Amino acid sequence: MTMTVHVDIVSAEKEIFSGLAEMVFAPAELGEVGISPRHAPLISRLKPGEVRVKGTDKEIFSFYVSGGMLEIQPHLITILADTAIRAKDIDEAAAIEAKARAEEALADKSGKIDYAVAQAQLQEAVMQLRTLDRLRKRGG
Repeated sequence: MTMTVHVDIVSAEKEIFSGLAEMVFAPAELGEVGISPRHAPLISRLKPGEVRVKGTDKEIFSFYVSGGMLEIQPHLITILADTAIRAKDIDEAAAIEAKARAEEALADKSGKIDYAVAQAQLQEAVMQLRTLDRLRKRGG
């Protein structure tokens, strides 16, 4: 029998996912982490990126998170995301537009913009597009 861990992915707006998984991959602050059942307890910040949940039926669920916190307990993984979206629900046109706006803002040398905000917006848009691309490559 395969070991599993319960996973909850919650955004500020709603619960996005709740179920059992054989493995979870998340974009922790210091790099991607792979989490299996009975993992040692850990708390880490999340950076924008893709969270992948390998379900008990071998199906892979893909989500985009804009950041947040990851809490790991031996039998429970909780992801509290600032924003979480199922990868298949990402609005590609909006992400492309946000990326273009952020790149334009970063190119503006007038000093009238907040470069840290523009850089964060660019990173979020790029990671949404990368999450969509990975989903398509997996055939999702």
